Amino acid sequence: MAHAKNHDYHILPPSILPLLGAIGGFIMLFGAVVWMAGPVPTLGGSVELSGPWMFLIGLAMVLYTMFDWWAKMVTEGNTGDHTLVVRIGLRYGFIFFVMSEVMFFFAWFWSFFKHAMYPMQDYIGTEYIQPAIHTVDPFHLPLINTLVLLLSGCAVTWAHHALVHNNDRKALIQGLAIGIIFGIFFTGLQAYEYAELLLHDGWEFGSDVFYSNFFMATGFHGFHVLIGTVFLTVCLIRAMKGDFTPEQHVGFEAAAWYWHFVDVVWLFLFFAVYIWGQAVL
Repeated sequence: MAHAKNHDYHILPPSILPLLGAIGGFIMLFGAVVWMAGPVPTLGGSVELSGPWMFLIGLAMVLYTMFDWWAKMVTEGNTGDHTLVVRIGLRYGFIFFVMSEVMFFFAWFWSFFKHAMYPMQDYIGTEYIQPAIHTVDPFHLPLINTLVLLLSGCAVTWAHHALVHNNDRKALIQGLAIGIIFGIFFTGLQAYEYAELLLHDGWEFGSDVFYSNFFMATGFHGFHVLIGTVFLTVCLIRAMKGDFTPEQHVGFEAAAWYWHFVDVVWLFLFFAVYIWGQAVL
């Protein structure tokens, strides 16, 4: 016998998705390790365990889980299951997620500052030789990328303000579209910067701790920009379909928070890695 709902919480029905996502994540991680390990030596020679196939199977399972789970969440939001209490919980959950991302980048900043101020020098004979480090001029392409990302953040803020204060759906869609275009532009400029550094300026992955820190910090940030661009694109599609109201827009609000987090991290990267790093190194 069904019972009438007398509370503001959302009780989810049983689902296979958490188990499927966990299994897919394990297969993807294990497959990545086996793939990177390459041929495994045996008594009869060496054998290739799986190549990329196990990793790709796990990735497909994870992507399917993400798509189906988030599609169900969109449906729940549109059918009224996301009450005020539920929306507060979703906001708290996303805030904790962003805090974990802050700590992730904090580790890379810590490593960069440590090795910039106290570099690990090469030992040759009886003399320590500091490795030659070629820094990037911050006031050319990095400055352009900074302006591009800030303009993208302004566009997303405009879209959020238009929805919350004016319920202006046209401005909402236009702001999201402009923010996405600038995000794609940023990714293209960063790819061009990497190509110039690796192909023409003599940089190498892992050749020095500085280069490793640079590529890991800026590369992971670029990956977050790519994720944020997909996040905003999903919000744009939903906005064009009529989703989001001034009262119900947690999905878009989370995307805006994530995009502003990406902006702030880049500002720290620009001033610390590009400007301060050039002055110190």
